Amino acid sequence: MEQTIDPSLGPVLARTGDERAVLSAFLDFHRGVLLRKLRGLSDADAGRRLVPSATTLAGLVKHLTLVERNWFPTLLAPEPGDVYLTSEEDAVASFTLGDQETVAELVAAYERACARSRAVAASLDLDHVVPHPQLGEVSLRWILVHMIEETARHAGHADILRELTDGECGAI
Repeated sequence: MEQTIDPSLGPVLARTGDERAVLSAFLDFHRGVLLRKLRGLSDADAGRRLVPSATTLAGLVKHLTLVERNWFPTLLAPEPGDVYLTSEEDAVASFTLGDQETVAELVAAYERACARSRAVAASLDLDHVVPHPQLGEVSLRWILVHMIEETARHAGHADILRELTDGECGAI
């Protein structure tokens, strides 16, 4: 039996698009997968530690919010006072939940960060190059590919954590 692919999925719609459309579609797809992993969970369930590390579903969203801000506005379109975060302490803090943080607030912050990232990326050519504090120069094209990898990797973590939480699995 032939399996059909949901044509509403961004990567499917962009299958004959230009490079920017394909990169953007895959990044947005994985951003969406991450958010779907939180759908219907309580704050307590989303913040529960299920693996030896401090990784939680809510912590993954908080972390990727920082990653979005770091790679897009802070690196590509910095404003006065923006600091590109690189320390181990910053990385640990990006996963650490505050007592009052809710899933709704974390999701809203992530959605705002992604919208800002999209706007910054759309304003620049894929060949636009900026200095990076650890890597030397990087292009917007490289950043988009890196963000696909980073977001997809954490969406996979979220898939496992969601399955451990309540048995729910799948990307859609």
